[in-house]
Amino acid sequence: MPANKGLGHTFDTVAHEYDKMRPGYPDALYDAVFAYMPVDAASVVAEVGSGAGQATEAFLQTGCSLAAIEPGANFGALLREKFAKYPGFSLVPQKFEDAVLPPDTFDLVFSASAFHWVPEEVGYPAVYAMLRRGGAFARFANHPDRFLANPDLSRAIDEVYAKYYYPYHNLPPRTLTPYDASQAEQRAQIAAKYGFTDIRCHLFHRERHFLGEEYIALLGTYSDHIAIEPVTRGKFFAAVAAAIDAHGGILTLHDTLDLQLARKV
Repeated sequence: MPANKGLGHTFDTVAHEYDKMRPGYPDALYDAVFAYMPVDAASVVAEVGSGAGQATEAFLQTGCSLAAIEPGANFGALLREKFAKYPGFSLVPQKFEDAVLPPDTFDLVFSASAFHWVPEEVGYPAVYAMLRRGGAFARFANHPDRFLANPDLSRAIDEVYAKYYYPYHNLPPRTLTPYDASQAEQRAQIAAKYGFTDIRCHLFHRERHFLGEEYIALLGTYSDHIAIEPVTRGKFFAAVAAAIDAHGGILTLHDTLDLQLARKV
């Protein structure tokens, strides 16, 4: 589902569930980031929208100094606990748009499944200003597809959304389409509008498998699902779980992960 720009705060209400259910990122993605912009103990790094830190530790393990920009109070407490053993970790408890960060300082700024919450015309110039010359911006995200593995199950879940989700949000039902290379490249080229160069794009793929109760636990960490009032949400989630049980008991997500890299001249 596309992010509703007014719902970013909802994630913080389910911080521990988010930490448990949201996936991390494959080693190959981090390898691509570090091949483009090496990071070590001398590096200064910032993360935009750390959430529960699904991507944070891979960077802290390099020994770098890392400023995690995360406004959620519950997420902040979770991050401090998880990464207390890393002396280079610090928390900036503000929205990225409101944070005052030193210019021309950071070797790398990255954002994992969070930068879409920042208005483009604010986020890209702010990142560019933060980076030192030659520094890099890495933006990456996960795009799950439930149709590929079991179209019949996916259509059954679409019927559940048509009954509960779309009416609640006053939206017309729509067909979800897989995220592909052309979309990833289009997203990568946004950086060019704001002065970035050496733009690159990578795609990665994986599968995840869920029982019905596991999948609705994952849905319970999505902002637009959290926003549904509890009684309707309970019926909605129960119907999704029932659809999974009626179609073999397992839902498979095919994830496409995109990575966009860009450099400050």
